[in-house]
Amino acid sequence: MTATTDSDERAATDRRIKVLLAEDEESFVDALVIGLEREGFAITVARDGAEALERFKENEPDLILLDIMLPKISGLDVCRTIRTRSAVPIIMVTAKTTEIDTVVGLEVGADDYVAKPYRLHELVSRMRAVLRRAPRVESKESPRSTATETATSSASDVFPRNVLEVGDVTLDLDRHECTVRGNEVTLPLKEFELLEQLLLSAGRVLTRDTLISRVWGADYVGDTKTLDVHVKRLRAHIEVNPSQPKLITTIRGLGYRFETARRH
Repeated sequence: MTATTDSDERAATDRRIKVLLAEDEESFVDALVIGLEREGFAITVARDGAEALERFKENEPDLILLDIMLPKISGLDVCRTIRTRSAVPIIMVTAKTTEIDTVVGLEVGADDYVAKPYRLHELVSRMRAVLRRAPRVESKESPRSTATETATSSASDVFPRNVLEVGDVTLDLDRHECTVRGNEVTLPLKEFELLEQLLLSAGRVLTRDTLISRVWGADYVGDTKTLDVHVKRLRAHIEVNPSQPKLITTIRGLGYRFETARRH
């Protein structure tokens, strides 16, 4: 039997989903590392906010589990900082009694949240749901050849990009770009996906359950507060006056509708 080498172990680790766990409660850290590694994730631990930012730069994780109450730099500030440079999925971890922290966490760019205490299978379900929706980034270790790039370029000339356009809002799905009234707007992952679903059904009402299922996945475990916070954030990006939205309107008791040009 061939002995396992260090390079073999590194290769196996590279194939696993890399998770940055930012948590200072040792009881949670120990249990999570064991449980998540058993589920096939590769875990890096940071025990304060400053270390979380360092580990993020060093390891380029695929997903971040971020406790709100971290020493040195709070989880909210860590989330804000990471969002200025990356759309990596972030799940905030909060205490059950701190609902305001949950809302603020979503507003600064988190994709989801989970309240302590939580069950491992619930957390893993949330993790897999946000990972399924995350944009796939081409590996830096496998750059395309010049011939492949040429072929891809030629193909793009023949087949138009996947673009949605309703009124003054344009969404380029292939390039993950959004333009509003002629200006490019940077949208975090969940807002981009939410806007995509609204544009696809422009002029029609989408119920809250439908939007949650399409954006967060059918196995999402949570309430509609997550959706409402993301709608609020999206309005701040695209509405002229977010307090009086004209593009994304609330249909009381049902959900939301992206208004077509004819309704303006």
